[in-house]
Amino acid sequence: MKIIIVAGARPNFIKIAPLIHAINKYGNHKISYRLVHTGQHYDKNLSDTFFEELNIPKPDINLEVGSGTQAAQTADIMIKFEKELQNHPADYVVVVGDVNSTLACSVVAKKLNAKLIHIEAGIRSFDMTMPEEINRIVTDSLADYCFTTSEYANKNLIKYGVENERIFFVGNIMIDALQSNMHKFTKPELWDEHHLQEQKYWVLTLHRPSNVDHEEELLHILQMINSSCGSMPVIFPVHPRTENRLKRTDHKFNNIVFISPLSYLRFMYLVKHSIGVITDSGGIQEETTVMNIPCLTLRKNTERPETVVIGSNELITDFEILTTSMNNIIGGRWKKSTIPILWDGKTAERIVEIMLTKLNDLTT
Repeated sequence: MKIIIVAGARPNFIKIAPLIHAINKYGNHKISYRLVHTGQHYDKNLSDTFFEELNIPKPDINLEVGSGTQAAQTADIMIKFEKELQNHPADYVVVVGDVNSTLACSVVAKKLNAKLIHIEAGIRSFDMTMPEEINRIVTDSLADYCFTTSEYANKNLIKYGVENERIFFVGNIMIDALQSNMHKFTKPELWDEHHLQEQKYWVLTLHRPSNVDHEEELLHILQMINSSCGSMPVIFPVHPRTENRLKRTDHKFNNIVFISPLSYLRFMYLVKHSIGVITDSGGIQEETTVMNIPCLTLRKNTERPETVVIGSNELITDFEILTTSMNNIIGGRWKKSTIPILWDGKTAERIVEIMLTKLNDLTT
């Protein structure tokens, strides 16, 4: 079985790392893979250490599409991935998540008659203003096989008309990466520089357009966090989109520590030892749930409802809720949480087993 594994952004590589490890360990030489990096996200300062940290090989090719508008970036990926797939035909193309690379490579794969596997299929925010939601819907509609993280995802796919035999509930591959790397979490230099102590600081991430594209809204969010943090440091690795906005403002927040993006192992060290995380990201909602770290998600919806229903996550829809929730965390009044089923670090093994036992026959 020949497969192409596609990754376009740093979170994608976190998800495909366990898959590569499982193929190498359990593939029995029956699965050969080619790793394609579309170059959708590329940070020269982090790229080398990122692959070393996750212990995955360098991509066989980097399409180097770079940034651009949604349409321009998607089109560029499609043009370059079409040439790649024509030069290196595969039985299956494996895509993960919901970034533009996921959508673009899915379309190309199907038009070139390759079977399509979508890992992390079926998640939905039901918010069509999110570009990721459109990517999810289109990718799932094209996928031959959908590997899901939860029963919520299974139900979403069935509602969209996906047949049961195309759905495989395998668990959350992001948690595979978390659990396999937890012993390697690395204390960043800023820990000593800012005299951080366990559970006496917050971690903040912001990147969604609804939170960072309007300076007034962004500054209001930061002001509320700055005043509600209990005088604890708020460590804020600044996304390039957010940094560009802040450069145009005259801002000063005495409790917020602005830093450059961190490597995976260093960032996760901060998350694990924090009192809580404030975010608008998707994956962090999952990681905090497994580590039982309070998570405040600055969004009106989430595509990971299980992290709210049984996990440590809460949606923050207004600033009054934000202040109350931060006070509850500081006061030790946060809810008890559990870990969703099959978020056990063995998802990649299950995926490889399915490839070998159920999908391999279709390519021989």
